[in-house]
Amino acid sequence: MRRLTWFNTTALTLGFAFLYLPMLILIIYSFNESKLVTVWAGFSTKWYGELLQNEAFLSAAWVTLKVAVISSTFATVLGTMGALVLVRGGRFMGRTLFSGMIYAPLVMPEVITGLSLLLLFIGIGLDRGVFTIVLAHTTFSMCYVSVVVSSRLVSFDRSLEEAALDLGCSPMQAFRLVTLPIIAPAVISGWLLAFTLSLDDLVIASFTAGPSATTLPMKIWSSVRLGVSPEINALSTIMIGIVAIGVISASLVTKRASLRQQAEERAAVQA
Repeated sequence: MRRLTWFNTTALTLGFAFLYLPMLILIIYSFNESKLVTVWAGFSTKWYGELLQNEAFLSAAWVTLKVAVISSTFATVLGTMGALVLVRGGRFMGRTLFSGMIYAPLVMPEVITGLSLLLLFIGIGLDRGVFTIVLAHTTFSMCYVSVVVSSRLVSFDRSLEEAALDLGCSPMQAFRLVTLPIIAPAVISGWLLAFTLSLDDLVIASFTAGPSATTLPMKIWSSVRLGVSPEINALSTIMIGIVAIGVISASLVTKRASLRQQAEERAAVQA
């Protein structure tokens, strides 16, 4: 095992400090008594109370959570289906076009994606609101789910499915009883990734949201342009906590599934 040199240690320290020190400062100042976000005046949780009484932020948070849950669920279903086609579909006419259309949002600038969806909704006469935001978020987050699930399907042992088919299962039953439980950690990770991307999106939502639907990032952006308030620090701290819980949960689920799979493989070898 190679030991860390002073250069590597310094580079890692500076890199992590650059990434996480601003977040730590934001969390600390969310408990600041003063209205000035840069002047510490004592510990207080009053800004969290003020945040809970802010109807505009609460309404935007509800819209954001609703859009994130619905769009991530649709994106997970469609992304998993797309991954199955890419990994197990073999060669078929239009495969290159199909894979390119799935992976295109990964490299497409969000401004282009948002503008094209806006023109589409205007062209078909669809009123912008929660529904159009859900469609937009499903479109750009589906590709991330496909990448995560595809990486798991590539290493999947097809002999397990073949054994289930030999024992009398239909293809759908084999997928439901054998394949899906094994790839479940990847599916859950894809859902959490899509949920986080939807929760954080500002650019695409700005193009596809109407006057009746304002997401939390849009509300924060409009508020920050007038000046940063301690309520925004409190709100950002809550969002950091939600994302951290999601990441930790995904890691625990993946690790537990890996340990279970290793135990089952050892039991099969011993048998």
